[in-house]
Amino acid sequence: MITVSNKIFTIHTKSTTYQFMADEYDNLIHLYYGRKTDGVMDYLVWKKDSGFSGNPHYVGRDRTYSLDFLPQEFPARGTGDFRSPCFDVRYADTSWGVELHYKSHRILDGKNGLKGLPAVYAGSDEEAQTLEVVLEDAVRHLTVTLLYGVLPQCDVITRSAIVKNTGTDVFTVEKLQPVCVDFTGGDFDLINFYGRHALERNYERTAVTHGARVIGSRRGSPSHQQSPFVILCDHDATERAGTAYGFSFVYSGGFKAEAEKDQYQQTRFQMGLQDEMLSYPVHPGEEFVAPEVIMSCSVQGIQKLSHNFHTVINNNIVRGRFKKQRRPVLINSWEAAYFDFTADTIVELAARAQELGIEMLVMDDGWFGMRSDDNAGLGDWTVNEEKLGSSLGAMVDRINALGMKFGIWFEPEMVNEDSDLYRKHPDYALNFPGRKPVRCRNQLVLDYSRKEVVDEIYTQMCRVLDSANIEYIKWDFNRNLIDVFNSQAENQGTVLYDYVKGVYDLLERLTTRYPHILFEGCSGGGGRFDAGMLYYTPQIWLSDNTDAVDRTYIQYGSSFGFPLSAMGAHVSICPNHQTARTVPMHTRGVVAMAGTFGYELNLAKVSDTEKEEIRKQVAAFKTYAPLIQYGRYYRLTSPFEKPVVAWQIVSEDAKEFLVSYVVKETHGYMPVPLLKLEGLEPGAVYREESTGRTYPADALMESGFPITEITEIYQGDMLHFVRV
Repeated sequence: MITVSNKIFTIHTKSTTYQFMADEYDNLIHLYYGRKTDGVMDYLVWKKDSGFSGNPHYVGRDRTYSLDFLPQEFPARGTGDFRSPCFDVRYADTSWGVELHYKSHRILDGKNGLKGLPAVYAGSDEEAQTLEVVLEDAVRHLTVTLLYGVLPQCDVITRSAIVKNTGTDVFTVEKLQPVCVDFTGGDFDLINFYGRHALERNYERTAVTHGARVIGSRRGSPSHQQSPFVILCDHDATERAGTAYGFSFVYSGGFKAEAEKDQYQQTRFQMGLQDEMLSYPVHPGEEFVAPEVIMSCSVQGIQKLSHNFHTVINNNIVRGRFKKQRRPVLINSWEAAYFDFTADTIVELAARAQELGIEMLVMDDGWFGMRSDDNAGLGDWTVNEEKLGSSLGAMVDRINALGMKFGIWFEPEMVNEDSDLYRKHPDYALNFPGRKPVRCRNQLVLDYSRKEVVDEIYTQMCRVLDSANIEYIKWDFNRNLIDVFNSQAENQGTVLYDYVKGVYDLLERLTTRYPHILFEGCSGGGGRFDAGMLYYTPQIWLSDNTDAVDRTYIQYGSSFGFPLSAMGAHVSICPNHQTARTVPMHTRGVVAMAGTFGYELNLAKVSDTEKEEIRKQVAAFKTYAPLIQYGRYYRLTSPFEKPVVAWQIVSEDAKEFLVSYVVKETHGYMPVPLLKLEGLEPGAVYREESTGRTYPADALMESGFPITEITEIYQGDMLHFVRV
């Protein structure tokens, strides 16, 4: 997997090779990332006298050596490279600049972890290796340890970096991006996933041209507006062919990704922490750790790249008892009742749900403190027994007696000014000194960069969780970070990073103490949908928009980097509360079954016909859940391009598969859509279960499966095929 010879570092995965070297001056030079190959690729590196490209002093009079055009593994500011650096440090004397040279390396069995941060893990030391490469600035007395984790069977390499102060003076890290891939050639496109609240992760593909393309988030979280997963691919790469590189940041805070083509047609891609408002002091003997980036390369198109990321998230990010367990079919009280409920109405909803085969009732916002709307109560995690008319434990016992599980909603990182916690500790909220705070949803953000604040919320939550048989938590986060100030911090540039580590600390403590609880992440839906959260919460509410048609776009974009097992998806009432669109109940179920599956509606207002449809949906999901959550997912058509959006899920052994589709548009005398299927066993024959008709696999993959009976707008269906 990892070999080192004459300071040339080669990493092999199942299908790819990654190579770099320490050159004659001990600078780390990137050589190659792509199709698996042997040999040394140093011939790809050129040197010549180039105008206005500076030459380091240590090369003497050699004008052909410049870091302004050499492909680098970890570029730092102040070396004569005018491209964007990955690393920047400012010193106590206000100067800046880093000169890093190779010092040492070692190869370890197993996969490295990161202190206080989520990271890809391996099931055993035999499944992975880790390469540590130590770089040193001997003048400024600091080291950077580059970490490369290798999971060969997933075609995955992870990268992180640890900065250590080996001197006697404090310095400040002002930029740190653990990933840089410098390509000496190529004609690339950048695929990113933009959006907004209630319409997240829209697919966008643009050519990488001269200059820099920068995407990211300044919001203190990955955000609804951009995703911390991006793809760099050949200009002619398709779903099925071409070379594509994927990068997923295992971090739940701000991020920055950059793709820059320089004057020599070379492209640099880099990814890591958002450097705006980052200014982190590192004291003598201390370390600063960059969160991890997952990298993968596919030479078989973008679809194979997605499969690599689905595999590593399902097997090497998600932890705990729910890693490979079917998630319970649930009903959430939010769109059924909003803030207007009692224990009796919650139990009544649970009883109606149980009759339809639903397995869990989740009580959403409104059960705690003085919470009758979204203007008060956050921060006071005590059960409002007066509102419920019951203790929480007694209510949950009634629900459990029905044969139903119980879950509950928290928003642990927020506080209302109208709360006992804020009245007692106004300093617990992030806010600039001497100013009134910027409100969002009439709430403020608790300062999780302070341990005592995290401890307070942990104590409150444990009291609630110990009082009843709670088996699920929906963890919400309904605003971004604006007033970023901690009166106790040495430097305000530490707050955003330490805030995220505080969130992880709370999640780690709770998931350790309550391993039986299924945690679902949420940030107004998909505002914090990232691999870092999936380390603690095996699924994330995909979007607050439950409209089935809009969800086809959201689920399409999300599927490029994340598996269906991670996507919280529910059937809701129509007309839809977000879009006012009406979609058939059957289609709503088809779309929601491309996820963890559940319901958001008032069952007292559902017709008998719809109830029967719900029974069928629940039974179908329970039957097909292992296939849906852990099969190979194929995007058959794009909702951005085709009137019929379709997807396919194939079992690992190709013995069965599902084809789902939704008709988004209807036109007069439409041509019959033909869905070219994927991943089937060549030469096999498959039977479609509802009709009993058989089809040859090769024809399904070559010519397609026809959708012949389109009778209405928003028609949808899920078809099950088995190999005969």
